Amino acid sequence: MPYLVATDLPSAPAGERFRALIDRGGIVQMPGAHNGMAALQAKAAGFEALYLSGAAMSASMGLPDLGIITIEDVCFFIRQVARASGLPVLVDGDTGYGEALNVMHMVRSFEDAGAAAVHIEDQLLPKKCGHLNDKKLADARDMAAKVAAAAKARRHLYVIARTDAAASEGIDGAVARARLYIEAGADAIFPEALTNAEMFRAFAQALPGVPLLANMTEFGRTPFFTAHEFEAMGYRMVIWPVSALRVANHAQERLYAAIRRDGGTQNMVEAMQTRAQLYALIGLQDYEALDASIVATIIPQGMPQR
Repeated sequence: MPYLVATDLPSAPAGERFRALIDRGGIVQMPGAHNGMAALQAKAAGFEALYLSGAAMSASMGLPDLGIITIEDVCFFIRQVARASGLPVLVDGDTGYGEALNVMHMVRSFEDAGAAAVHIEDQLLPKKCGHLNDKKLADARDMAAKVAAAAKARRHLYVIARTDAAASEGIDGAVARARLYIEAGADAIFPEALTNAEMFRAFAQALPGVPLLANMTEFGRTPFFTAHEFEAMGYRMVIWPVSALRVANHAQERLYAAIRRDGGTQNMVEAMQTRAQLYALIGLQDYEALDASIVATIIPQGMPQR
């Protein structure tokens, strides 16, 4: 139903709805949704929460994931993903866009845009994707101050602290940081770029009762695990951050190559979402029904023959 109708909107704050999913038990599966259309498709597939990746947002803008995008850039994406789906959205907050006051501004801005949760990481700028080499870590106490600032500023936002320390400080170092971040007010911990099942299990065993998030990104340092496997290892959340963008980008690449090669799209029609499928997904008829001045759309059937 259209988001323009008040009764169609969720009544509880997004952060409360996200927390309820975590508290329900099991593992919350969150595919990456980099725009409103992806959010609608993920919801139609049955997902109950979504993830908004900094790498996906940056890449969709034609930029590398080096902490270049701003809070306002991210809010643009939050608004469309949260509006289109009505689902709780976990947002990548990178390093918090600065120090404590910047983190507090980020938290309020993300909440106002419709976010349900945020994670911030203990890297220094210019930050890198967590699965790349030679990341620069912030002092753990400085990161804890950012977590405390986020917890103080939030009204309902669920705060997740990400640590990238496993690569340079080992599991013991990452766990020590995680404990400090929990004491500072984090609701959950995101141990980034663990490289095998033993590391995932060891981290979970060291933090009993703490909700943990696993990152199942492709082409990184983590082997493929299913959501159920992560759950068995002690994790409450799993994200597939850039998967949808990777598939969409690959399909677009094939389309552009076909147009250039064939002089048109005639050989790619079978790979396309139809007009009827698009209109059904975005709810065109529901929107038209809200305004009596709009004549109901009649969808053309097939392509005319020459």
